Amino acid sequence: MTAIANVVVVVIGLVALVLLPRSAGEERSQVRVAPPRSPSPSPSAAPPKATAESARKVKANEAGLVPVIMYHRILPKRLASIDRTPAQLRKELERLAKDGYVPITAAELVARKIDIPAGTHPVVLTFDDGHPSHFAMDQNGMPKNDTAVGIIFEVAAKYPNFRPTATFWVGRDPFGLRDRERQKQAVKWLLDHGFEVANHTYSHPDLRRLSDKKVGEQIVRQERLLKKIGVPASTTFALPYGSLPRKLSRAHDGTWDGTRYHFDAVFLAGAQPAVSPYAKSFPRYAIPRIQSNGKHGECRRWCTTYWLDWLDKHPGERYTSDGDPARVSVPRKLRATLSPSRAKSVITY
Repeated sequence: MTAIANVVVVVIGLVALVLLPRSAGEERSQVRVAPPRSPSPSPSAAPPKATAESARKVKANEAGLVPVIMYHRILPKRLASIDRTPAQLRKELERLAKDGYVPITAAELVARKIDIPAGTHPVVLTFDDGHPSHFAMDQNGMPKNDTAVGIIFEVAAKYPNFRPTATFWVGRDPFGLRDRERQKQAVKWLLDHGFEVANHTYSHPDLRRLSDKKVGEQIVRQERLLKKIGVPASTTFALPYGSLPRKLSRAHDGTWDGTRYHFDAVFLAGAQPAVSPYAKSFPRYAIPRIQSNGKHGECRRWCTTYWLDWLDKHPGERYTSDGDPARVSVPRKLRATLSPSRAKSVITY
């Protein structure tokens, strides 16, 4: 089913590229973004040590499903079905906050660095293509209102447990910027504030249509650009259109022009929650994402409104933290689903 959904997203993505505008639209002038705060917990506030009793109390299930949400442009008026308006993004993020979800980055998910309060659930907010509507700074060096980052901080200011972070997979003009110094300024701000910026290829081609050499060129050229503007080597990679190259391993390992690349994980373009990174079945090189959207057409089954409703109705299926990043807590019946190499300190109840 994931393959079918990926095809749908590929087609929609192609339409979106044709309709791509040059600007992100006008920003709101009424609401100001709250001053950024650190997304990390205080070093002095060590997380409590989980026990079987504490895990049972919060119904911890660190073998559960994690929604990895895929966003594209954030526009005042949607031009393609995968676009979202600022109001729609704000509403969805507030729903996540109210439902006890805490954002982590894609890199943190893959590295199993899920340090969130007991009883809460991780969510990965991902933004493809590095569109100007994702991040821009105003004259005061603050995220502009109604950009993705501006809205994330706005929601975080309203809901203190909602950690302001996300993953941005970008191409050759990050956030619509062509000036190298402005690119450096933008990514430095994001990295300094706990966001992830990573590789989405240089010119956003369908990798399945390219030779192995061209796949490597697209990835290496983008890694070189990211290095020039101050981004560390990418540990995660999002496939343009969710389309895997014909030689699947080229999506995560390869070489071009004497430069080798490696990613710890590869993300698709649809269409269901990801399994826990502690699970034996964790698909490191084909991690699914959920398109942010309502319940119309194909989205009756594949997009965020459906899946967030489903997880609300099946709370035992989603990842619920024990509050202790050093231990993995699961109901006893799920112990066998964990990979011993990934979950070395396990609590069952």
